[in-house]
Amino acid sequence: MENWVNAGKVADLKTQKTKVLKGGIVVFFHEGQVYALDNRCPHMGFPLHMGSLCNGILTCHWHHARFDVCSGGTLDPWADDVPSYEVKLEEGEIWINCTSKSANQLETYKARLVKGLEQNLSLVIAKAVVSLIKANADESEIIKIGVAFGTSQRSAGWGPGLTILTCMANVLPKLDMPGRIQALYQGLAHVANDCAGRPPRHFIGPLSGYQGNLQRLKEWYRDCIEVRDTQGAERIVLTAAEQGMDVTDLSSMMNTAVTDHFYIDGGHTLDFHNKAFEVLQYTGEEAAAPVLASLTPLFANATRSEELHRWQSPVDLVTPLEHAFDTLKSIDFNRKTSTPIDEEHLLEKLLANEPLDMIESLTENLVRNGDPVRIAQIVALAAAERIVRFHTQNDFRDWITVLHTFTHAHAVHEMVGRSEEPLLLRGIYHGAVSIFLDRFLNIPATKRPVAGKEPAATLDSKAFLHLLDKQQQVNEAGKWVVNYLHKGGDKQALFNTFGHAVLREDANFHTYQLYEAACAEYDHWENEETPFAERAKETLLIAMARYLAAHAPTSREMPHIGTIAWRLNLGEKLFEEE
Repeated sequence: MENWVNAGKVADLKTQKTKVLKGGIVVFFHEGQVYALDNRCPHMGFPLHMGSLCNGILTCHWHHARFDVCSGGTLDPWADDVPSYEVKLEEGEIWINCTSKSANQLETYKARLVKGLEQNLSLVIAKAVVSLIKANADESEIIKIGVAFGTSQRSAGWGPGLTILTCMANVLPKLDMPGRIQALYQGLAHVANDCAGRPPRHFIGPLSGYQGNLQRLKEWYRDCIEVRDTQGAERIVLTAAEQGMDVTDLSSMMNTAVTDHFYIDGGHTLDFHNKAFEVLQYTGEEAAAPVLASLTPLFANATRSEELHRWQSPVDLVTPLEHAFDTLKSIDFNRKTSTPIDEEHLLEKLLANEPLDMIESLTENLVRNGDPVRIAQIVALAAAERIVRFHTQNDFRDWITVLHTFTHAHAVHEMVGRSEEPLLLRGIYHGAVSIFLDRFLNIPATKRPVAGKEPAATLDSKAFLHLLDKQQQVNEAGKWVVNYLHKGGDKQALFNTFGHAVLREDANFHTYQLYEAACAEYDHWENEETPFAERAKETLLIAMARYLAAHAPTSREMPHIGTIAWRLNLGEKLFEEE
């Protein structure tokens, strides 16, 4: 009887009613039967032997969660089920099988995660993530569950929750174990919250028996998006996937449509497209149909920036862009033999107050066969520079304006890097014009911080977290980072610290975006050691530090739930005074 332990005599338990075994199992005698459960309430670990047992229902006295004493199932889903154990009675002796009735732990934890998502229960989600990570589950499997839920349970399609989950998936290599758990939990919790109270998404299905070529589907898709026919667009995406169109061609089809109009929905639509294609590296391309079809509802009411007054007056930015796009149609791009770019000059043009010169400079670089990926990278850098120069005299909400430009420019950079579709280059121009429109948020411009004579203690990256315990530390955060870099601080530790600066707050959607985009852009510069590249890396770190400082501290409720889940897994007694 391996794994079986003796729990004493039935007669004794009949008198005692309750007995706690070594190892945390509680045994009950109730209504003539013997039952064994984990003694820790699955909600927050309170000892269940201190609860009340009546009419087959065990009630925990801390938050009054109720459990079926036989199965361990809860009547209060927020509390989660308590593990139960097999009981044998032999010759008046009680024997308990210490192995939980739920033998397949990984599947149990996955099912618990799905239940947490369905009920929008943050603590259940957090505990499931902790259990899966501690059980060595593949992180991509956890992400896959969240994506499958988010794309099927939100009638409005792809939303901020799935974007946050993808952002957090992308930064997992930057984080330590507690950080990775918080990142996955928070991403999944945002997916659940995004879907809560919404009807599920019912896909229309592909065009049955379609016999045409894939090029025609691309044309149809752009036509549907042009007139905001999201249902027709959805059927075309599903048909293309069914017909075997690979992800590269799907990207070309869909991302061309998202750049047919200017800076749609303040850059969100293009950024969401980029994230949807990025998440396929975790879900596998077999999930392409539901993931990509979930993007089409974004176009139903999307704002097209060429229709906005600020894009037309006092400077007409629409006509010069249309002329530039006409010029691009005649260019035969050859990325293998690209011409070097005067990067300093281009960056200056992007940040200057002459939009027509800026548009002309972009076109000249592309006509001379400048590398589009590099140009997109410099546009993203210019957008980060706007954050570095952002003055705290601006309205607080204006942080979101410069953030939108940066995340849009980053998304364009990633998309151009994955595809050779020339029409995607229009996104470079859209981002550049948005940088121009943000110029007033740099008037006055905050001076770039320089290294000072700070104490050597600044090499402890955690000092940054202490700095962010107080409000209005934006400029101080920028100075701290410059000093940290000047003294040779560990970059990997810094990225982990920045990650915890995000994850320990009740971060909003945009803060997750900023952290992930800045990390990705930094990685693109990391292996370069030119003075321009070194300054670019510093720019991204300063931008990240300033933005995070502007949005801290918060009440920190969400990370607290993640911490509770972690402590419960470690067996800590939360109900005892520290």
